[in-house]
Amino acid sequence: MREVEIYCRNTHMTHTYPMGTSLLEISKDLNIKLHNQVCGAIVNHQVKELSFCVVKPKHIEFIDFTHPDGVRMYIRSLVFVLYAAVKEVFPHVAFKVQNGISNGYFCELQGLEREISDSDIFSIKQEMNALIEADIPFVKKGIITSHAVDLLAKQGLEDKAQLFEQQGRMYSYLYFLNDLGDYFYGNLLPSTGYISNYGLVPYFDGLLLQVPRRKHFKKLHKVVYNDKLFEIFQEQKDWAEILNVSTIGSLNDFALQNRSGDIIKISEALHEKKIAEIANQISARGNGTKVVLVAGPSASGKTTFSKRLGVQLAVNGMRPYQVSLDDYFVDREHTPKDERGEYDFEALEAIDIEFFNHQLIALFEGKEVRLPKFDFHSGKRMENGRTLKLEKDDILIVEGIHGMNPGLLTDVKEQNTFKIFISALTQISVDEHTHISTADNRLLRRMIRDSRYRGYRAADTIKRWPSVRKGEEKNIFPYQENADIMFNSATIYELAVLKKYAEPILKTVLENQPEYTESTRLLEFLSYFKPISDVEIPPTSLLREFLGGSSFAY
Repeated sequence: MREVEIYCRNTHMTHTYPMGTSLLEISKDLNIKLHNQVCGAIVNHQVKELSFCVVKPKHIEFIDFTHPDGVRMYIRSLVFVLYAAVKEVFPHVAFKVQNGISNGYFCELQGLEREISDSDIFSIKQEMNALIEADIPFVKKGIITSHAVDLLAKQGLEDKAQLFEQQGRMYSYLYFLNDLGDYFYGNLLPSTGYISNYGLVPYFDGLLLQVPRRKHFKKLHKVVYNDKLFEIFQEQKDWAEILNVSTIGSLNDFALQNRSGDIIKISEALHEKKIAEIANQISARGNGTKVVLVAGPSASGKTTFSKRLGVQLAVNGMRPYQVSLDDYFVDREHTPKDERGEYDFEALEAIDIEFFNHQLIALFEGKEVRLPKFDFHSGKRMENGRTLKLEKDDILIVEGIHGMNPGLLTDVKEQNTFKIFISALTQISVDEHTHISTADNRLLRRMIRDSRYRGYRAADTIKRWPSVRKGEEKNIFPYQENADIMFNSATIYELAVLKKYAEPILKTVLENQPEYTESTRLLEFLSYFKPISDVEIPPTSLLREFLGGSSFAY
């Protein structure tokens, strides 16, 4: 019998196995012990299920729930089990995963036509637990695409069926849990028995599927009612209904019919209307509002939003002045460091709070101040020669990640501020059971901008992204509900536009680079979109901040 050689990163050793040995068999033979149960593996920097059989020499790293791809495998499998349970308890109800919120996933039972009761949740959980205890395997089968489309349609999964039809493939893969078929963008766990912790609770008018904490698997995240965030998610849902686009499949239909221009025009008009409404709210407050704070995570479009808001405030007779919190960084040698000893530019302490507040108070008192400019090359703050003095109808727009943090404005009264939180909350889903992560949307934006304007490769952006996300979770998202209003900078059409720009950049990541795992995942994700041209995107669009062609100066 022929044998193949594998290098296991977990054991730091080379091992030999008969050709066709599965990853599950190898993990058991090597007695791989991780923080949690082994759920998959990274094989030559590609994610594989434990059923994958080795027939060539491979570089293998077994992963568990502490790995981002292990988390994704767990969540997909958990959603499948929840879908199967809902299908059993409520055969005629459509189960849909809408968006991520409160460190979980908001789900709807469409067609229930009444409020979800505690007994409903008890029945669903009881069915889920029975499926988990039975340890039923998730079976992946390749079948003729037309048969897969028919099967999905019969189960009421019209969005999945539509996407399968559009791909134009002879054969497609479906996962089966007993006789129930489904498809997920990515890999699953070997069986239902691998799911050992989850939660299911009422949340607004639906359900919140709770998942374990990544570093403390036996604990679930605390349920937080993000009222303002949920409201903006509902607004995006309304916008999707206005455009009749809620999934990749329905967006693809517009592209295939050469009607993408309609989507672009309406999406941009909805943005302009919303920004005008926010400007009207600020104006209605009168001269008491001295400073508008605009905050949000990386690649959310804060800069362009601030400029467009300034235009709308000017329409209302106000004179806006733009200020960036980045110019108030402390000198490099005074920047705090993280636990790895690296500069933590996203910590609040990286901002000279005292100096920032001193200048604000001086401006509010009618004094003239010399505005600073931070030189990122030298790591020093200096004067840029620009002075500012606020008159009666003047207003400051301050853009920076810490705008919602109560520790930023130590000397400014709350009634003198208006806070806006901005993020790119993706408005469409892949299908009924697969939402699109807002973080993926922002990563693609940032990758394109980094490549076009900062000289960074895709691998560089991907490598930095976990650190960026960690900073956001610590310094930005905990304060988002402090906003007076939230704004969604994403557009329904944008991922189909980003596809053309992102794919060539992602393909520069080589197989021997660790970032290949993520680039491959993103390329697979983008493959579902039919491309949309950016020709009709106006020069004032928030998307132009990343693609280029903006009429604003940055």
